[in-house]
Amino acid sequence: MAMKPRIAESPQVRLIDLKSKPFFIVASVEVGNTTTKCILTATNLDTGRTHIINKVVRMTRDVRPPKPGEAVFGKTLTGVELTREAVAELVKNTLTESVEKASLDIKTDLNFVVRSTGVVAGFDSPEEVGEFIKALADGCLMAGVPPRNMTAPMSISNIPKKFQKYSKLEKVIFDGAVAGVVPPIGSTGVEIVANEMEGELATAGIKEAAKLTDVDFRNPCISIDFGTTLDGRITSSDQPYAKTIGNFCGYAGAIPDAIIRGSKVVDSKVGTALEVFEKQKPPSFITLKMKAKSIEEYSRRIHELITIEKVPRDRKRYGSVPVRPDAAEEIGVILIGCDVGENGSNMGKLSAIGMEVCKSHGLSIVYAVIDEVMAGVVCRLIEVAKKEGLIFEDSTFGVTGRAGITGNKPKLILNCLEKMNLAPKIDERVVFVDDGLARGAAVMARCMNSLGTPQNPLGGRHGGKCILAQRIKMQEK
Repeated sequence: MAMKPRIAESPQVRLIDLKSKPFFIVASVEVGNTTTKCILTATNLDTGRTHIINKVVRMTRDVRPPKPGEAVFGKTLTGVELTREAVAELVKNTLTESVEKASLDIKTDLNFVVRSTGVVAGFDSPEEVGEFIKALADGCLMAGVPPRNMTAPMSISNIPKKFQKYSKLEKVIFDGAVAGVVPPIGSTGVEIVANEMEGELATAGIKEAAKLTDVDFRNPCISIDFGTTLDGRITSSDQPYAKTIGNFCGYAGAIPDAIIRGSKVVDSKVGTALEVFEKQKPPSFITLKMKAKSIEEYSRRIHELITIEKVPRDRKRYGSVPVRPDAAEEIGVILIGCDVGENGSNMGKLSAIGMEVCKSHGLSIVYAVIDEVMAGVVCRLIEVAKKEGLIFEDSTFGVTGRAGITGNKPKLILNCLEKMNLAPKIDERVVFVDDGLARGAAVMARCMNSLGTPQNPLGGRHGGKCILAQRIKMQEK
């Protein structure tokens, strides 16, 4: 019986419906290492289903250079310098374009904006992330977003009239739990790993997208987000709220980017795998069969350069992401990291192998090698989680991000998970999701406004019912 990857893609929605039905419209603004995107989502509060209205994607490296007198507060993984003002402008332009493209009005139609960043890898300390988040807020305000659409409402009267009947704000307040999971330390989790917030959003987004498939992706679960950097969470099966018991960090899409830079098809400093694969056709089945030995051999050589492990206690950075493994240990969170050498010291060797593959076999085989390598990364991450006792008999697995869901990766991931004997019918427990982070932003906005759909819950355990009653009890104490 061949396994079929469950890939959640969202249905389109018409402008006329957006205006007439109870759609809660959220913009997710994300400045990443490779791309900066604004994705507009609309959640129908009668059904709890989220639709993606549109997305505007720009390359982060096209951000304007610092002007005289502006302080550079961080760099992307490829060394593009960022200032608060330049980031704010980038955010403003991307958000404005997205809302205009949808024929909506920023002040009246947009209900909420959630902002996030994956550029934390180039920062010296988790504190600097705060500066960056402020820059994102500046950009949203410059685009005309009312400040109230960026923070949790204090009472039901702060929620637009048409949504008040859907809000449970009079019964439960927003206490920091998103989609039934509390972050580490009960504050932001940034103290442990700089991109915890990305992991939180990706987890929530996969939970929401899984509703479009037959996978019940509630707790306990493992979510892995393969943007340029790696993030994600492992949750427990506690109720009403699951705890975050593991976090992923390090490199993800940066690995295929390094491999492809060796092929000279893209810029050797800031080129990305994204640019090539939009134009490149995947190799045919016959080519894959004939070259299987070579593909496997290259993949093995690349994996020798990749370290995947529980992050050692003495590391301040892992895969260039600021981490505090000591603080994580104190609160019972296990950090699992992916590095290439030490903080990317072997990335050049990946490019050299990429160059060799391209010269000997051509670009389509580079493509195949990358798919094989990234599927291997997923399985190695899950192996470490298993070894650390973070996988339960009913754990489900979710993968999102460009380096985890494109090409042949979903099939290869399922094949190697099946060999690990985690559970019978493993394909019924794995979901692949486009734009997990943006969907997570939509969930986050709903959680902040207590806009739940008890008849179609996101929180709680597999097969379990809505946790609203337990939450009410817990908050009464």
